[in-house]
Amino acid sequence: MSLAVVKSRALAGMRAPEVTVEVHLANGLPSLTIVGLPDTEVKESRDRVRSAIQNCRFEFPARRITVNLAPADLPKESGRFDLPIALGILAASGQIPATALADHEFAGELSLSGELRPIRGALAMAHALAHAQAPTAFVLPAANADEAALVGRATVYPARSLLDVCAHLMARDDGDRLVAHRRAAPACVCDYPDMSEVKGQAPVKRALEVAAAGGHHALLIGPPGTGKSMLANRFPALLPPLSEAQSLDVATVLSLSTQGFDPARWGLRPFRAPHHTASAVALVGGGGTPRPGEISLAHHGVLFLDELPEFDRKVLEVLREPLECGRITISRASRQAEFPAEFQLIAAMNPCPCGYLGHASGRCRCTPEAVARYQGRLSGPLLDRIDVQIEVPALSADDLANQPACESSDDIARRVGAARARQISRRDRPNHALQGRDIDRFCQPTSAAAGMLRHAANRLHWSARAYHRALKIARTIADLDDVDTIDSAHIAEAIQYRRAVSAK
Repeated sequence: MSLAVVKSRALAGMRAPEVTVEVHLANGLPSLTIVGLPDTEVKESRDRVRSAIQNCRFEFPARRITVNLAPADLPKESGRFDLPIALGILAASGQIPATALADHEFAGELSLSGELRPIRGALAMAHALAHAQAPTAFVLPAANADEAALVGRATVYPARSLLDVCAHLMARDDGDRLVAHRRAAPACVCDYPDMSEVKGQAPVKRALEVAAAGGHHALLIGPPGTGKSMLANRFPALLPPLSEAQSLDVATVLSLSTQGFDPARWGLRPFRAPHHTASAVALVGGGGTPRPGEISLAHHGVLFLDELPEFDRKVLEVLREPLECGRITISRASRQAEFPAEFQLIAAMNPCPCGYLGHASGRCRCTPEAVARYQGRLSGPLLDRIDVQIEVPALSADDLANQPACESSDDIARRVGAARARQISRRDRPNHALQGRDIDRFCQPTSAAAGMLRHAANRLHWSARAYHRALKIARTIADLDDVDTIDSAHIAEAIQYRRAVSAK
């Protein structure tokens, strides 16, 4: 038979559409042509496949070989098609049985010796295969087996070389077959630093507790060395554990990145802290072949932006839509890709260019114009979307030396978990995600509290968004107090979290 068909998968954003690799051998001058919208990496597989087949002691056909990657309008990238192309050539030339290919899908990059190297996006491909109409077995490099096996419904066969795959397809008894890789029960070991290590700053810890309980974004403002970064690094330990579905979503997004996903971090919320020199593409994702950016890699986790005003203003403005909708769509001339971005933003900044505005030492020499210009790097629409804005004051040496023992992250996390459970039972979502009628239904304050909120909104010139976000913060504070009614104390605390910086 001079025609062979092999199944594989491509990557298109979070999706992994099926790709049919068709290999045809014809008479003519020896050549290998790959069609079907391949990029440079796929075209280069010709040399890798030829060397791998020969070094595995198979015969590379001296015929005109045409490889078609269907559908033709779907862009194909990376070396994951090396293995299916090699198997198609061997099946079309009669060196392995073509009928054995029907029940499998294949992906893997070949070395010149025939060894299989790890690929990007194995988890996304295994997830798509497991939910296909007719699920099949998935053969992939052994280095990706733990990752792909996290999808419980997928049958994963890890292989170390092209020879292992061929032996599996040609086996007459189970002794020569690849062994299906079973999912090991991941041990979720939280390695986040503990909040008890931060001395003092009780009001800030309370604000972060509120932010964690309701999923609200937060901005920490204070002089250098007051613990802003320490607090942010310890914030993920306050968040509730990820569900099975959320853990799989996080792992799938990370598997699409160049770093890949480490199965040892299964169930842990991601914490991303890009440098302030990061570009807009690095933050939201993109490229010729769209890949997830930092906001997607922080999906169901925390995105920490330190020195917030030092980011380019155009870079910060791209955060507006993802902060609201939790998704990012990257559009290119030839394709579109959509990635999830339900992250929690924790940002930190100094109050002025020198950093010491309001410090007890009186060291600040910045003019009012310089302070306004510095804070004006953050636009009003962006600040409007950050629910909790809290000052982190400097502590004196006496305060640091005399601080009593602080609460641990576990103590705070228990209260956060109880408040989040109330929210999920009420509307199956955290308070920050309440919209429209849900706000009217679940965030109604008492008459006295409503009057206090209206007065604050008029005095501080809040937008409608800021008004409703204050209501949602008050709802979270009431949930932490385990009460159904939003009273004046809850509204007063919520108002204080919206006053740390003025929008310019």
